[in-house]
Amino acid sequence: MSDKDSKVIRPSRDEALAAVETLLRWAGDDPTREGLLGTPDRVVRSYEEFFAGYNVEPRELLERTFEEVEGYDEIVLLRDIRFESHCEHHMAPIIGKAHVAYLPNNRVVGISKLARVIEAYAKRLQIQEKMTAQVANAINEVLQPKGVAVVIEAAHQCMTTRGVHKSGVTMVTSRMLGLFRTNPSTRREFLSLIGNPSSSAS
Repeated sequence: MSDKDSKVIRPSRDEALAAVETLLRWAGDDPTREGLLGTPDRVVRSYEEFFAGYNVEPRELLERTFEEVEGYDEIVLLRDIRFESHCEHHMAPIIGKAHVAYLPNNRVVGISKLARVIEAYAKRLQIQEKMTAQVANAINEVLQPKGVAVVIEAAHQCMTTRGVHKSGVTMVTSRMLGLFRTNPSTRREFLSLIGNPSSSAS
């Protein structure tokens, strides 16, 4: 199942270049001057990197699992996964870190795959609450573990560089599933391992 709600018809690269030129003119500058001649191409190439997550199906990253775990059934945690995303309201950067944990149910996945799932969802236009739920739901649906926990801490440039201009503010969101939601001691252990963020939103 794809995370895309509908099929998006992408414009051509030439149309994207022309759109950047239009924005440069709208901003009040001349896209034909020397310093801006290569800017449309650089912006489009940057967007290809910023939004590469649209070309990835995150659930497919989790499908290769391992069963030889010698009965290991404690928390598997990947902490401080740095990511860069962009908010869907202003297309301004969101820079933060994610903590992802699950309780295996006979199967584990390579830890790099957890980081890749974060990356796949981050490299899209996002709101942090949605990204937190997407990561947790994907791990839960594919691995079918006893529990999943995701906490994301991030700074939003749409708040620090425009609007209210409040720097030093970090937003914290969390999504707890399975035993992380129903078992308080399991939840406390996870929060202790990641440093117990001061606030969270489910």
